[in-house]
Amino acid sequence: MRGVMTMKLTKVFSVGAVALVSASVLAACGSNKSGSSSSNAKQVVNWIENAEIPTMDLSKATDVTSMNQLGNVEEGLYRLGENDKVENALATKTQVSKDGKTWTFTLRKSKWSDGTPLTAKDFVFSWRRTVNPKTASEYAYLFEGVHNATQISAGKAPVNSLGVEAQGDYKLVVRLDKRIPYFKLLMGFPLFFPQQEKAVQKFGYKYGTASKYMVYNGPFVQKGWTGSNLSWKLVKNPNYWDKSAVKLKAINYSVQKTPSTAYNLYQSNKLDAVMLDSQQTKNLKSNPGYTLRDTAATFYLQFNEKRKMFQNADLRKAISMSINRKALGNALGGSNTPATSLTAKGVVNHGGQDWSDVVGDKEFNQYNPGEAKKYFQKALKELGVKSLSFSILSDDTDAGQKTTETLQSQLEENLSGLKVSVANVPFKTRLNRSTNGNFDIVVSGWSADFADPISFIDLFTSKNANNNGKWSNAKFDQLVADSKSTGNETQRWNDLKEAEKILLKEQGISPLYYKTEAWLVRPSIKGIVYNGAGLNYNFKSAYVAK
Repeated sequence: MRGVMTMKLTKVFSVGAVALVSASVLAACGSNKSGSSSSNAKQVVNWIENAEIPTMDLSKATDVTSMNQLGNVEEGLYRLGENDKVENALATKTQVSKDGKTWTFTLRKSKWSDGTPLTAKDFVFSWRRTVNPKTASEYAYLFEGVHNATQISAGKAPVNSLGVEAQGDYKLVVRLDKRIPYFKLLMGFPLFFPQQEKAVQKFGYKYGTASKYMVYNGPFVQKGWTGSNLSWKLVKNPNYWDKSAVKLKAINYSVQKTPSTAYNLYQSNKLDAVMLDSQQTKNLKSNPGYTLRDTAATFYLQFNEKRKMFQNADLRKAISMSINRKALGNALGGSNTPATSLTAKGVVNHGGQDWSDVVGDKEFNQYNPGEAKKYFQKALKELGVKSLSFSILSDDTDAGQKTTETLQSQLEENLSGLKVSVANVPFKTRLNRSTNGNFDIVVSGWSADFADPISFIDLFTSKNANNNGKWSNAKFDQLVADSKSTGNETQRWNDLKEAEKILLKEQGISPLYYKTEAWLVRPSIKGIVYNGAGLNYNFKSAYVAK
């Protein structure tokens, strides 16, 4: 998932060769002098978001903000619970064939928020809609391996040939072309949730653009989001199948982009949680409410290779080696650590090593201004120019502004003949500009959709919609493709390792930092389940202690 620039967890356990980022139940995670907010007695929580919602259309969402909303107002076959445990949601029973290619799910009887039954046909409709090239889903590639999904997305097969079938109202059968090691984890991700065909047809192009243009099947329903406003709420869904387990009556959201304002609202009991900037992190780390959350996310630079200068690998290397990542992390707060890989630290443990250590490049992702100057002079000569100028695009949050300011200062100081300008825009605008290639360099972030390096590496294959910089390498593409087709687990890991090393050596992207957020959360709020990989926040079991 795409991440927003904020002052935005890690305990792992092994599942085969993969280690999952664990979920933490956020109890007793914050305090102020009063210890409770005015809304506590009413089972209402006042929560912070760091960016506006781009969309509530699960076929089109790609970002953390949208996914966190969708994960609480919609529900799929499974839900990720405490310690990353995959729990049944709409599925009551799962049968898998011996070859791992046929999955049969028995569904419970449940309803949409408008009172109509939810059936297996809603899954079939949703999946077909997402892979349909007319939908233009940037996430359709995650369906790769489901029978005919890739051919359908490429316009080479009819949509109704997708390997998903409703057998009656409450049996869903999925046929795969190959065994997918992480398939069960995918089923807990909003992209694979059901959608009501009647609602999609009724609302047309407005579907998912505001709270009123949706129907819901999760623990909560969304109210008051107009498509562009900075406050809304989730209220308990009276038609949810497990409504007795839902204690909160409402979650009031407000977008806060200035840390000082957010902290003041927390202190005055108008917010029950707050993210901390660098100064707040230093001043408040001894507070009872202080906690760090690993986000299974990496932030990095994407270079627009439609611009001739950024096709030059020496220039990309010069830029990367001019960045003091430790100083950047200190400016942002939390406990961010310098990144040497694309795959985030703590997502995967392979052979007793963190994957980021297995593939991390310490030649071009280390601060080395002397070598950076040499590469820059070489690039200028190859490009036939004496100086260069470009702009760095990022979010308009406090962290986004601090990031561009720090990068601007470091690059201009270390690379004589370089002029850097910056552009900080709303999160939704940054996503649109990134997708449309309207940038020179953009600060991007990605959080693991599931605990496997393919969740990161797949982004930079030549045809992936998230490869906004259009970096391309035939060997890289082939290795990623091979990793998906081989039945040999050792070969799969070797393919993924070689692929990520190529990306890093060529500086197809330049990793900046692994993201860890510092928070204060009011101690009266119990039972929130947080996961670094996949959906971050699960409020289903949350409540306010009296």
